[in-house]
Amino acid sequence: MVDRASVEAGYRSILEGEGPIEKAAVNFSAVSGDVPPKLAEAMLTEASEFYASGVSIIVHPLNPHAPTFHANLRYFEADGSRAWFGGGADLTPYYLYEEDARHFHSVLFDVCARHEVADYERWKAQCDEYFYLPHRGERRGVGGLFFSHVSEDLDAVWDFQQDLGARLSDAYAPIVDRRVSVSHDADQARWQEIRRGRYAEFNLVWDRGTRFGLESSGRVESILASLPPRARWVYDYSPTPGSPEDQLVQVLMGEPRAWV
Repeated sequence: MVDRASVEAGYRSILEGEGPIEKAAVNFSAVSGDVPPKLAEAMLTEASEFYASGVSIIVHPLNPHAPTFHANLRYFEADGSRAWFGGGADLTPYYLYEEDARHFHSVLFDVCARHEVADYERWKAQCDEYFYLPHRGERRGVGGLFFSHVSEDLDAVWDFQQDLGARLSDAYAPIVDRRVSVSHDADQARWQEIRRGRYAEFNLVWDRGTRFGLESSGRVESILASLPPRARWVYDYSPTPGSPEDQLVQVLMGEPRAWV
């Protein structure tokens, strides 16, 4: 188990301003303390004390044809005796490029295939279920992996976590390279802002990581660094049927697709 006093810390790196990446954030945190009742319910534990550490990554490109990327890798310990890993990665496009979704999922699939403790099919389904906005009836994006409370072989899961972390750039960077220079207009940028509003809704209303950070008295600026720099809410908005924007929505509202 972890010596809490020796590692409790938080580090962050934020990118904002001009350039193809409008906002990006990488956060590391290590926190411990008493478990608040609401947090115990959310984290599915009856523990009285906890230790948690993790790395989170969020990238919001400027170009609406380039998708938003999110990933986190975390470790959680309860009462100094029970421990587990969790994490995942997911892709949130504003325009659907099927080859991008297939590439992203194929990299995650290959990582899982190298580790017996990993289960791509189950964790892909959990991602589709987790990143879902029930008040909208749609998923946040085209998914990826989401896993929690993985504890059967901590050494093996740790090996998987390191492998997954090392391959995240392979999963996402080629997509950004293909899309950051695609021409776009003001209407497409407006659509991106509307979809970013959905992203903000999920993070502020449904995301357990946001709740964990706020209820464990984490640093608010770091917790909310995942929010997009621009977002828009348009009353009762629906894209034109058959348009590229509508094609994305139909995928997000339909049955989850198999990308590999």
